[in-house]
Amino acid sequence: MTAEERKVIFASSAGTVFEWYDFYLYGSLAVIIGAKFFTQFDETTRNIFALLAFAAGFLVRPFGALVFGRLGDLVGRKYTFLITILIMGASTFLVGILPTADSIGLLAPTILIVLRLLQGLALGGEYGGAATYVAEHAPQGRRGFYTSWIQTTATLGLFLSLLVILAVRSALGEEAFADWGWRIPFLISVVLLGISVWIRLQLQESPAFKRMKEEGTQSKAPLSEAFGQWRYAKFAIIALLGLTAGQAVVWYTGQFYALFFLQSILKVDGYSANLLIAWSLLIGTAGFVFFGWLSDKIGRKPIILVGCLLAALTYFPLFKMLTETANPTLAAAQASTPVTVVADPARCSFQFNPVGTAKFTTSCDIAKALLAKNAVNYTVEAAPPGTIASVRIGDQTIEAFDAERAGADAAALGERFTAEVTAALVAHGYPEPGDPNIVKLDHPFDIFDGRTFMVVLILTVLVIYVTMVYGPIAAALVELFPTRIRYTAMSLPYHIGNGWFGGLLPATAFAMIAWRGDIYFGLWYPIIIAAATVVIGVLFVPETKDRDIFADDTRS
Repeated sequence: MTAEERKVIFASSAGTVFEWYDFYLYGSLAVIIGAKFFTQFDETTRNIFALLAFAAGFLVRPFGALVFGRLGDLVGRKYTFLITILIMGASTFLVGILPTADSIGLLAPTILIVLRLLQGLALGGEYGGAATYVAEHAPQGRRGFYTSWIQTTATLGLFLSLLVILAVRSALGEEAFADWGWRIPFLISVVLLGISVWIRLQLQESPAFKRMKEEGTQSKAPLSEAFGQWRYAKFAIIALLGLTAGQAVVWYTGQFYALFFLQSILKVDGYSANLLIAWSLLIGTAGFVFFGWLSDKIGRKPIILVGCLLAALTYFPLFKMLTETANPTLAAAQASTPVTVVADPARCSFQFNPVGTAKFTTSCDIAKALLAKNAVNYTVEAAPPGTIASVRIGDQTIEAFDAERAGADAAALGERFTAEVTAALVAHGYPEPGDPNIVKLDHPFDIFDGRTFMVVLILTVLVIYVTMVYGPIAAALVELFPTRIRYTAMSLPYHIGNGWFGGLLPATAFAMIAWRGDIYFGLWYPIIIAAATVVIGVLFVPETKDRDIFADDTRS
């Protein structure tokens, strides 16, 4: 590897790390941000709005891919991803100084969502530019290894965001951090932005783009050529369904959903959960480079599809092991104490509430919502029409209430019902808040305790799956398309896969858990998509590792 090639990889990777850092800060601090910017709603609703604002950044990523992909194919890779990092950095810094809803009312969440949309648009253009730029500098037979460094950036960005949050939290304490300290990680991003811009200004345009420009073979309309002509559009569809959809759900399950599962389902405190994920990322991140290198030897397709297949086959046992290790009290209670909701099925709703405006007031919905919130597995037993729902915990039965019928007494009845159900769960062996058997880290190096180390090992296996599917993906996508439309054509399937299939995974999985009363039921979402990707990939995705990407047309 020459000095110039090392510079290209470092500059592209460093800038992309900082972009991911910016993007993931919001996800890591969604609960605090919900409390600051959506104070006009109750706790449940504002958390939903905070998560939706996070999801908005994912939803617009494909549009960013179209806008900046087209720009990158028309004016060049270097200048396009310089623009994207400026937009991302400025948006993140502005979140750090944005007044809260207590100061400027509804204007605060409105501006926040606009900034999230700008972040998503910028990220939609960033990845394709960085991957294309590095691949077009890489020698034949080394593209998997060279682009694998770009693949480390998302995980390193997440790791960096967690590290900064943990450091600020430890320095200020939880009260000060929740009050104003949460702004510091956002404000620090302006320093990272300055470093990234300075590094990228030193770069030259990619040799493939320069040659194409000199020869006058640029596409005049990269969007219509990439997606309006079947000979190229079919490869965008194949890339989405046979590569990136499965890669995305495995990526998000191994990092974001694992973090969500630890905190929201297993009730591991936020500090410990973030540290556990951070350690697994630190241990497993080398896998990106290893599998990128290996893909130069045996191909991109087998590594990505095997990673999807292993994930689909092992998610259920791995997450059950995670429960048994991180919260053994919960696992034991679920095995020994069945919980049943006895209710009129016609009065039980599918409690998917994406905008936080729906009200679930029947006795069945109230009972199921309370159990789901407490991570209790339950079954539903049909009762005669009109029956007020009840919760049966072991040999104890507690009647719920209908909020509409209760009227002004609903709040008092809700407190009574919550207290009685919680007491019954604890009496039958379910963990209460602060249960000493739940994994807890007081210091970063507490992972060497036997049970805690086992949790880290399980999480590391999930990260290794991530590195298998993600390490070779950039090279695979770059090699599918010719130079003149490469930035545009590879960016869209990547960001639809990761922005939509992957980005919506936590919210979708949680809705599925609440629907079925099973803390593992949400795993069917990534399992089905990963399995479908394996089938489609085996049948339709071509192997590309030996292609000459400097040729005019790399299609097969």
